[in-house]
Amino acid sequence: MLVTLRDTPADAEITSHQMLLRGGFIRRVTAGVYAYMPLMWRVIQKISSIIEEEMDSIGCLQTLLPQLHPSELWKQSGRWQGYTAGEGIMFHLKDRQGREIGLGPTHEEVVTKIASESIHSYKQLPVSLYQIQTKFRDEIRPRFGLMRSREFIMKDAYSFHSNEKCLQGKYNEMNDAYKRIFSRCGLKTVAVDADSGAIGGASSQEFMVTADSGEDLILTSPDGKYAANQEKAISKASEPLPLPEGKSCFLDTPSQGSIKELCSANGLDASQIVKVLAMLAIKEDGQQQPLLISLRGDQELNEVKLTNFLSGLLEKPLIDLQPITQEKLNAQGLGEWPFGSIGPDLSNELLKKAKTWENQFIRLADKTAIELKTFVCGANEIDKHRAFITWADLGVHPKTSDFRKAKPGDRCSHDPRQKLKESRGIEVGHIFQLGKKYSKALDASFTNEEGINENFWMGCYGIGVSRLAQAAIEQNHDSSGMSWPISIAPFEVIIVPANIQDPLQKSLSELIYQKLKDQGVDALLDDRKERAGVKFKDADLIGIPWRLVIGRDASSDKVELTKRDCKKTELLKTDEAVKKLLEEIFTNRS
Repeated sequence: MLVTLRDTPADAEITSHQMLLRGGFIRRVTAGVYAYMPLMWRVIQKISSIIEEEMDSIGCLQTLLPQLHPSELWKQSGRWQGYTAGEGIMFHLKDRQGREIGLGPTHEEVVTKIASESIHSYKQLPVSLYQIQTKFRDEIRPRFGLMRSREFIMKDAYSFHSNEKCLQGKYNEMNDAYKRIFSRCGLKTVAVDADSGAIGGASSQEFMVTADSGEDLILTSPDGKYAANQEKAISKASEPLPLPEGKSCFLDTPSQGSIKELCSANGLDASQIVKVLAMLAIKEDGQQQPLLISLRGDQELNEVKLTNFLSGLLEKPLIDLQPITQEKLNAQGLGEWPFGSIGPDLSNELLKKAKTWENQFIRLADKTAIELKTFVCGANEIDKHRAFITWADLGVHPKTSDFRKAKPGDRCSHDPRQKLKESRGIEVGHIFQLGKKYSKALDASFTNEEGINENFWMGCYGIGVSRLAQAAIEQNHDSSGMSWPISIAPFEVIIVPANIQDPLQKSLSELIYQKLKDQGVDALLDDRKERAGVKFKDADLIGIPWRLVIGRDASSDKVELTKRDCKKTELLKTDEAVKKLLEEIFTNRS
């Protein structure tokens, strides 16, 4: 069943999405939901087979976990509210008895419960389980085909250990297995330090397919010793330009609400300014905590770092961060704030009459802002700023941490002589050392060697199978279409009779097809009654690694053999072509 499209679908934004639709690999059912057509399903199965072989080789046991999760488990772990409230990504519903259920976006809670009921002694550890199945996430804006969809295929594995050293050993073993998987799938990947996000845990690492269309910004050092997702990346910021000496004073700054406008009008450099962001932290219990975050003017806020810091500071779990706007102030019955001129010392008095907000700010400052000896900042009056100000002048003592985004050109933390470089990446895998986060929350324990109950040490390890398939196209295509790595291609060779109506071409094509099948080659015979040009274009589009064309030279027992990735074509005797093809394919398999 091969139905290709000549025109590029209007809703397909990136090359791989366009080609999958044009090649008939996937069909859109609704936003973020796709059917895997026969060609795509063969790719998925081949990727899954590689994953299964590598997981089995390191002692992981395959299982299949339920997709319907009772809310009680997620409430025990503290994730239900964060995953379902507001812009949470979990699809959730109530059954006919009124019980809350979620469609699993990930399976930490379920597998931890199962382990707690099945593993009782250290003698049963370590245990590693994995599955390959459909996951669900209610993406706010599904896009890019299988890259960010609401329903997708994923391999997720979970390991249980009696101690941290054993967990770290499995983590390293998984790291090596992942590198083998991606290499066998024909992908070039880079492993980067990553934020653990909603999954949590002590440390994690992402595997990125480098591609210009990637949604993630990767920062790497020239010496190859450091690589991180921007969400996690650390660096040394450029040195600020010192302010000249001067006495503290007020500046009139009409219509200078942005850093750029302030610098332009007053001959300042952005590194000489402290800007303040007013934000609202929404907690799980519904309480809303106002924040004032001070940053150096040339730096940007890293919300992931801020969220992680607040998670260790607030009594209740954080579920959202939002900017404070005049509309929000109005809803709280509060007056106008001097947006564009807010300073780090904005008074708590402004919060006294808030209806539901906490009545004191949590004040935070990035290290680069705190390190400024003198600076320019808002004067807490509309169209007013202060110059030559110090932190002592302000009389506030914000909590300090790294809240800034590392960016290209920053100095590397491990070697300040080097500067970070940027590239784009598509995340295809993520491994985590969870520690005891879930085992403590769900009271999952075993009896250790001393006969004492202890919570499991856990790890989890994911690969986006359907995303990996599409990412392979981003790295392997040309203007004519896809060029699948042979290990995951839907077929290894496509046989194309130029004129299927010609008895000689037809019989020779069928003979070659059967010879290859008998040798275990994954071959496809294009026996459609289409013009040769249409077949050739379709063969290029769907990207089968090898193509055998049986045309007019069939009368002299010759065929054309073409390698898709370089489009090199040879005219060979039939037996020579088959022999060469078999050698190439079996060499690749080994």
